[in-house]
Amino acid sequence: MSLSEDLAEQLLNAIIDGTYLPDAALPPEAELAEQASVSRLTVREAVKHLRAQNVVRVVRGRGTYVNPPDRWTALEPVVRAASRSSHTALSERLIEARRLIENGATELAAVRRSEADLAELREHLATMREAADTADTELFVQADIDFHATVMRATGNLFVPLLFEPFGPLLTEGRRETSAIPQIRVNAIAHHEVVLAALESGDPEKARRAMDAHMNQTANDLRTHVIKDQSA
Repeated sequence: MSLSEDLAEQLLNAIIDGTYLPDAALPPEAELAEQASVSRLTVREAVKHLRAQNVVRVVRGRGTYVNPPDRWTALEPVVRAASRSSHTALSERLIEARRLIENGATELAAVRRSEADLAELREHLATMREAADTADTELFVQADIDFHATVMRATGNLFVPLLFEPFGPLLTEGRRETSAIPQIRVNAIAHHEVVLAALESGDPEKARRAMDAHMNQTANDLRTHVIKDQSA
């Protein structure tokens, strides 16, 4: 990592941590250079990197200002910023994002999936059942994630699996919380069975509906078994 990339990372961390709030100005170039013990050219390159992601904006004659995260155009910084928000709000937003992507991906996978894809899905589902029987949350979470990752790959579109890569750690953390609850494991297995059956049928509309129902189940389980219990 170059000096400018390292400084850009430091500034991004400070923005995410709240040291520099949205619409607040960053310190002047000379001050940042002194603080980081780098040249002003390095500072300019670091700011240029953040500008390319729309994390900051430069107002001519006034300075460099922080943009709110909803204006950022790079996924990785957005995910990092979102992880600092309340866990409940983050989980709900992740489900919304998953619904937008996974419903369409499952529809496409129904048409393009191979027999090898289906065999892999059956294996992941079997592992989920085994993990549920033994109350092995970690194994259940991994099998659940692997099932959905296989559906993404079964689309035959190289771009689709990449859409979820930055969400990996957040999805794992959220699933650990929900999958520790026995009833949620039961519900998840039932819906994964329906998704698999739809993919086996090769009916794209049926597959989309099955995944959408799974997303509804995930959201309902979150509200019923996690959010409600936390507020009780």
